[in-house]
This record gives sequence, C-alpha cells and structure tokens, in this order.
Amino acid sequence: MTLHMILALGILILMIGLIMSDKMAFGAPPILACLLLVVTGLSTVQEAFAGFVNPSVIMIAGFMVVMAALMKTSLIGKVQASMLSLVNKGGYKSYALLLVVVMLGASLPGAGATGYYVLILSLISTIPYNKKMPTSKLMMPLGFATNHPLIPFNVALFYGVTVSVLETAGYHGGLSMTKFAVVNFILALGFLVWSLVAYRLLPDHPISEASAMDEVAATAEIAAMPTWKEYTTIALFVLSVVGMMLMNVLGNASFVIPGLAGAILLFMNVLDFKEARDNMGAPVILMMAGVIGVADALANSGFTAMIGKVVAHSLGTNINPFILILIFALLTSTCATFTGSNMGSVFIFAPIAIATSLSLGLNPVAAAVAVVVSGWNGGYMPIDGMPAMILGMGKYKLPQFWLFSVPMYLIRIIVLCAGAMLIFPVN
Repeated sequence: MTLHMILALGILILMIGLIMSDKMAFGAPPILACLLLVVTGLSTVQEAFAGFVNPSVIMIAGFMVVMAALMKTSLIGKVQASMLSLVNKGGYKSYALLLVVVMLGASLPGAGATGYYVLILSLISTIPYNKKMPTSKLMMPLGFATNHPLIPFNVALFYGVTVSVLETAGYHGGLSMTKFAVVNFILALGFLVWSLVAYRLLPDHPISEASAMDEVAATAEIAAMPTWKEYTTIALFVLSVVGMMLMNVLGNASFVIPGLAGAILLFMNVLDFKEARDNMGAPVILMMAGVIGVADALANSGFTAMIGKVVAHSLGTNINPFILILIFALLTSTCATFTGSNMGSVFIFAPIAIATSLSLGLNPVAAAVAVVVSGWNGGYMPIDGMPAMILGMGKYKLPQFWLFSVPMYLIRIIVLCAGAMLIFPVN
C-alpha cells in the first residue's frame, strides 16, 4: 500500500469511528473527513467537497423539502384511520390487509423514512389488546413493513446513492430509475410473503394497557391546510417523482425539478424558510455529500481498485456472480446493523463490490443496486433505530424477535440479490 492509500484509509476509519461513537452529530464526521483530505494533500478543496455539487445530492436535497411538505397533508391521517378499522375487525385477513396498507403508506415517504416508522410504531403501541388481533402480532411485521413500499416510486435516496457509487467507481453506463424501482418491488414482495407465512410464529401478548386514543390523535395530528394547497403539494410531489424517473429523457433538468418544486412550496407558505433549510441540509444530505469526497479519495489513491482485485483473486474467477453479490450484500447489511450507519456501510462496501465486479469482467450495476439497498435491510439485531424500538415497544423477548427477524433478513437479502441480477444482468 502507498502512503496515499494509508492516509485515505485512515481518514475513512476515523470517519466511521466517529459516526459509530456518536461523539459528533450524524452529519459532522464526513465534513471533518473532507477537511482532513485537503490538509493531507489527498484532495483539493474542489475534489474533497465535490459531493455538495453532485447532481444526485442536489436532487435529493430538493426532494427532502418536497417530502417535508407532503407529510403535512392528510394522507398520513388516512393511513392511520385504515389501520384502526382493520385492527377492530381482527383475523388473518385483517392482518394481511394491514400489511398491505402500511406498505402502501410507505410508498409516499419511501423506504427508510424515520418519521413514518415512528408514526406507525407509536400508533400500534397505543392500541388496546384485542384477542382477535393481538398487537404483539402487529408490532414486528408492521414496523418492518414501513421499510418496504409496495409501490416503490419514491426511490430517490437509494437511487441517488447508487448512481453516486457507480460514478465514483468510474462506471458511467447510466441507471434506469424505473428498473431500480422494480428491484425494490421484488424485495417488497419477498418481505410480504415472509410476513404472511410468519403470522403463526408471532407471539400473543399485550404490549400496552388500554390508553386514551386522544394521545394518538395528538401525536399524529396534522395541521389543516387549505384544500388547494394540499392538492398542489401532492401534485408537486408527483411532478418531482415523475421528473426524476424521466432522467434519461430530461437530462440535467430532472436533477433540479424537486428543488424548483420546493421553491414553489416555500412561496406558497406550505413550509417556512427554516423548515426548507433544515430539510435541504438534513444530516443524511451532509452524510451523502461528505462521503462522496472520501470515496473519491479512496478511488483516486488506488485503494478501491486494489481491494477489488484482491477480493476477486481470493474468490477466484469462477465464482458464481450471485454468490459474489450476496457476499457483499450480507457484509454491507451486517455492518449497517451493528454500526447503525447505513450510509457509511454502503460507501465502504459498494465501491469494493463494483471494483470486484469490474475486475471479473461483470457488469457492476446489479452489485451496486443490491449492496446499496441492502444497507437499509439488516435489522436482525435490535441494536439501533427501528429494530430497537420494535423490540422495546413490542415487549418481545430476544428469541421471539429473532424467530421473525433472522429468517426475514436472509429472505430479503437473497430476494434482493436475485431481483437485482434479474433486472440488471451481469453479463
């Protein structure tokens, strides 16, 4: 390894360590890493902070504003009303319908939306015990269902990250957002099938006493807005999604359509400037922009290509491409599960998976798609975020949690890799 490789690797490890330790705010470690890249001479200022003018980052930053406005509409309230109605009916059919309702609801905010899973888990936790539909049979499947949109048209974040890691690794062959969405749909179907099968494995116990539903309403209350504003907000959301999906047709314009939609929402006073600013500069945006500079430095130092060649040599040239992609997806999702850093884990393993695929003469798109999406599909350990909330709020014992989560995890990753290879052939 050269000195540049060692320095770049050291900065990467420091960044990951700071993210894991929570010594700094979530979006701060990548910014520090970019500064260190400049100080050590590994990158120029323009190279280190290139992520902040990356088209995908600009697109997602604008879309975050649109999403913040969408969450103020009455759509989420309608999802809540549907859930309560089905719980009162009880039975397996209602359970299946609840899964579909939550997964349909996830289609709006997209996978990995913290606000949505907190909303759903909070709602379930306050539903009184009902022998026809025990809430302990709902907390786990519905909690994880918030991460699986049944109509995955809102894949901007994952799509943007996938395009970024492909471009960073030197691949500029393009990526269809529609096909990317199909892979996510296949993943959602895999989760849905497992959840339907696992119903009888879920425990039956109360998770809360009868509680005032007024508290639920207060928690989920959405400030009413004029009808024309609500319809316009939804229309701008649809426009943003369609614009991003037509990237191959619209070119550069598609990257700024969400930002323009956000500007209109700001002008309409659906959001105030502070809300718009906070969402455009959300920690996930800072993380995404910052790690691009670090990933670029690793690639420019030759470290990523070297690791790719080493891995390819270790695995052999005759390794099945599915096994190769599966290994990297398992590594990425496991790292994300134990560190709590989805984005950081993706930007460690995705470039290596892409470089390994290229070294073996394979099209790297399937590997990139599977590895990126896998970063948000671990969760078999209740260590951080949603899995921890599910375990605690559902009052599960760890073996009960694992009985559902471990098979779910393996099924999701296998289905994800198979779907990625089906939609994006490696040869």
